[in-house]
Amino acid sequence: MVTEQEIWKYLTEVPDPEIPVLSVVDLGVVRKVDLSEDEIKVTITPTYSGCPAMKRMEDDIVEKLNEKGFGKVSVELVLSPAWTTDWITEEARIKLREYGIAPPENEPDKSVLFANPIVVPCPKCGSNNTRMVSQFGSTACKAHYQCNDCLEPFDYFKCLR
Repeated sequence: MVTEQEIWKYLTEVPDPEIPVLSVVDLGVVRKVDLSEDEIKVTITPTYSGCPAMKRMEDDIVEKLNEKGFGKVSVELVLSPAWTTDWITEEARIKLREYGIAPPENEPDKSVLFANPIVVPCPKCGSNNTRMVSQFGSTACKAHYQCNDCLEPFDYFKCLR
């Protein structure tokens, strides 16, 4: 008999389609796993309601669990509670930094973010001497920054609460 813990382990093998160094578990998208005699149901929450990667995540979760020998797998998308960057694991934050993306920092109210960008340490050299180039980076959930010391551009994974 398979355990919930084993299913969670398999889900750590499902990469985020936009940031492949993170799994859907690292990202905090997987909220719950329910096991019954004939089905595995995985509950996920999108990083934001318009996230284009959610269908890919759903398909990848089903594919991974089918590959592991589970025939009946369903994925339920729930919007409440809303996903927050607080759900990103500490290990994932390290992976993001090593990949060249600055992980979320504690941010002020979103309405003042562009007018008063927060200090985001450069994931390449660690300098705090950085500047926001654009409020939107390679995806809507990231902002584009540049380090004024090493001159490297980088994405910043915006804090969502």
